Amino acid sequence: MKLNFWKTVLSSVIGTVIFTLPVAGKNVADGAKMQGRYTFQSIYFDHPVIKGRVLDIFEPLPGVAKKESTLFIVHGGGWRGGSRDKFHEIMGVLADKGYMVCSTDYRLNAKDAFEQIKDIREGYMIFVNYLHSQGRPVKIFVYGESAGSHLASMLVCSDLEMVDNWVKPAGGIFHATPCSFVPWEGMMDGARSMMRSIAGVDYQSHPEVYEKLSLTNHISAGDPQIFFIEAELEHMFFPEFTLREAHKLRQFGVPVYWKMYRNMEHGFLYTLNRAAQREALDDIVLFMEGRLDIPLPEKCVRYQF
Repeated sequence: MKLNFWKTVLSSVIGTVIFTLPVAGKNVADGAKMQGRYTFQSIYFDHPVIKGRVLDIFEPLPGVAKKESTLFIVHGGGWRGGSRDKFHEIMGVLADKGYMVCSTDYRLNAKDAFEQIKDIREGYMIFVNYLHSQGRPVKIFVYGESAGSHLASMLVCSDLEMVDNWVKPAGGIFHATPCSFVPWEGMMDGARSMMRSIAGVDYQSHPEVYEKLSLTNHISAGDPQIFFIEAELEHMFFPEFTLREAHKLRQFGVPVYWKMYRNMEHGFLYTLNRAAQREALDDIVLFMEGRLDIPLPEKCVRYQF
């Protein structure tokens, strides 16, 4: 896929492909439909279409005051499941407030995580080019949860599968993040199996692949600001590990934030029905606007009842 080809397409016409997109309990088929105070559309990376290589963009209607910051979302699902539409409700809320938001899919049948990182980088650059085509500033924050947080962290903090004319994100928002692919004490069998599947090789025979896919080996002083979102009831990727990485980032001089949400479970930010879900989204907005002000805790304290 040639990114310069997509730049030409995006600067001329959007929404020539008929698609179906569920929003607010309705299915619509059109190039760029309106719902509330925002529009939404899907962009496929390839022609002919390759399953999984597609993204959705929600943006405010003309007349709605547009925010400078934008959000690029990478869904989770154990690297082999999940979908970009999981975040449509949250995207609609943000777009209604003036934010342009993009949610990308990636190939769930990929050979390994490197192919998925490649998909996400290409999707990110399509979003960059779309912003250029609209005359918008390119100030993109990247959010991911669970497996999506791993892939998002590789996008933000590593140079794996790097593309030409890369535009550095303004920040990373990492929710329930696997900081390491190297097996750890207390690791769930399910997590071990998922990571083995997407690594594509066994740890015993190819430990270097697992090291390369570990966020802890990529963070550096050159990283943008980072916000770690954690759940008190997290059972898969331990918050204690992300707090350790947050302290390393602080030592590098990187602005970093870390917050745990009481009584929340793994990957809790999929709807806004509970107070802590709304609180987390409010914090994401504060982070994107440069107004998040929370101290970095010295240690992780959980299960206070």
